[in-house]
Amino acid sequence: MQYITTYQSPLGEILLAADETGLTGLWFEGEKYYALNLDVDHKERETRLLSDAKSWLTIYFSGKEPDFMPPMHMLGTAFQKTVWEILRTIPYGETTTYGKIAEQVAKKRGLKRMSSQAVGNAVGRNELSIFIPCHRVVGTNGSLTGYAGGIDKKIALLQLENAYNDAFFIPKNSTAP
Repeated sequence: MQYITTYQSPLGEILLAADETGLTGLWFEGEKYYALNLDVDHKERETRLLSDAKSWLTIYFSGKEPDFMPPMHMLGTAFQKTVWEILRTIPYGETTTYGKIAEQVAKKRGLKRMSSQAVGNAVGRNELSIFIPCHRVVGTNGSLTGYAGGIDKKIALLQLENAYNDAFFIPKNSTAP
C-alpha cells in the first residue's frame, strides 16, 4: 500500500508517496512523469515516514544540507537503480555530468563504455528527485537539460545549494520542460 501527502515548497506543491519500505515518489505538481508509479489503490495519510520526508525538505529548502535521509524504496529497473545509487553519491552543492556517471556505470558493470544518453534516460525517470539529486547532473559543456520537474526548478535547486555557475546554460533544443 502506498500513502501520499503534499508538501508546500518554495517551488510549488510537491506530492510525496511512500510504502512500508520507504519513499517511493516525490513529484512537483505538473511535472513530466507526475505520479507515474503511484499505486492506483493509494491512501492519503501522513505516515511517520512521510512526516520525516517533510522535515527533511523543510531543512533542505532552508538552504542547509539535512543530516539524515529518510529510507527510500526505488521503483525501477536494475539499470535505473544503478544510476540512481550513483546520483545519491553526488555531494550537496556539487554537480557532475552525464558522461562521468556513464563512466561509473560502465565500471560497475564491467563494460568498456556506457551511453551517456542511456544514463540520461535513467536520470530522467528518477521519481525521488531532490532526495536522489538528479538536479545536480549537467551536460559536459554545462548545458542544463533533462529535469522532469522543469528547468526553472533545476536552476532554483542548484542556486539553493550554491552549485549554480555562470557557465551553465539552457540549450536551444533543450529536452527539459
